[in-house]
Amino acid sequence: MRFIHTADIHLDSPLHGLSAYPDAPAEQLRGATREAFRQLISVAIEERVDFVVIAGDLYDGDWPDFNTGLFFCAEMGRLQRAGIPAFVLFGNHDAESQMTRSLRLPDNVRRFSASECEVHTIEALKVALHGRSFKKRDTPENLLASYGPAIRGYVNIGVLHTALEGHVDHASYAPCTLEQLHAQGYDYWALGHVHEHQVWTGRSTICFPGNLQGRSIRETGRRGAVMVTIDGDGPPQVERLFVDVLRWEHLDLDVSACEDLDAVGRATGQGLARLLECDAQVPRAVRVTLRGESAAHGELFQRGGELRAHVLAEIAALGPERLWLEKVKLATRAPAPADTLDALDAAAPSALLGADALADLQALLAEARHDDALLKELRDDFAQMLGKAPDLANELPLLRQVREGDLSALFDAVLPGLLARLAARE
Repeated sequence: MRFIHTADIHLDSPLHGLSAYPDAPAEQLRGATREAFRQLISVAIEERVDFVVIAGDLYDGDWPDFNTGLFFCAEMGRLQRAGIPAFVLFGNHDAESQMTRSLRLPDNVRRFSASECEVHTIEALKVALHGRSFKKRDTPENLLASYGPAIRGYVNIGVLHTALEGHVDHASYAPCTLEQLHAQGYDYWALGHVHEHQVWTGRSTICFPGNLQGRSIRETGRRGAVMVTIDGDGPPQVERLFVDVLRWEHLDLDVSACEDLDAVGRATGQGLARLLECDAQVPRAVRVTLRGESAAHGELFQRGGELRAHVLAEIAALGPERLWLEKVKLATRAPAPADTLDALDAAAPSALLGADALADLQALLAEARHDDALLKELRDDFAQMLGKAPDLANELPLLRQVREGDLSALFDAVLPGLLARLAARE
């Protein structure tokens, strides 16, 4: 017996983070959740699975456009013509949806009640599916208490939309523990709500399939559902199915060895090429974060626009139809001041602004750290700037420290770049 377990589809939910990119494929972005679901249904039909389980958050809140629901009905119709039933449990997002309450679904779709735990059986397979939908979005109680015992002689599958316990990134709806799930005595738990894929084994096999399609940079990597195979008395076997049609990636790159902007651009291009080694046919939306103690630190901050242009040039060379840039973030550090001074002096020993002058300037800046009047003036200036653009501090760790009154990191960051700029001009 084989079935597909999916959850957190969020049909027609928008993808965030690429609207500012002029060449982003708007139509592909708008249709990503639909296309991923369409591919999943195609897999179900091609593999001739016995049934499909949807463990909550099919929709994404109270959408006014019934076209979303009509699309779902059409896909369920494809399953019906193939003789495949679908068991649908509604989660916190579905509880708000008008479509959940009023849209008539094809006869092969069986919904779980929100009033009590409901059991659906497939007699030919001796399968019993236990589940309870959300009646309202805010469901803080443990719904597991309403689930009945396993039915003897059947394969028992529990369907539950839950945060479990300890998933702080997700609202704590219908919380329960792994121990409670195992104690229920079911063979398999088809969970939803947590968007990351996870599997636990033991008395029961417990699984979050992860969401079907990543919707922002917070949902990186391969996304999809799971194929579950139950053969004889052995435990259920879980295999991942990847059906996402646009993938979010985070390229976290150490540029410590890069001496200048050109070297950083080349290293970024190599990192982007590595991303395409897996599932090259799936387009990527990429956030690039540069880290490390680099001699290019000052130049990167001074020439932020050129840095973005360098990354876009690398993307253009690799194939703009396969990669889009979500953002470039800088998290580099400047080398220690003494190392920077030695490097500059060695690189330009005959410069008009020599090592002695640089050393004097370094000493002056070191004294500025203890100048109370200057520090107060800087804090006031930064407070005024961050008051006008409060999100800046969330983007740059350095500005978060400044907002909290700590200017030491600011001096550490500015000094190497200032010395490098002066030496380069000379």
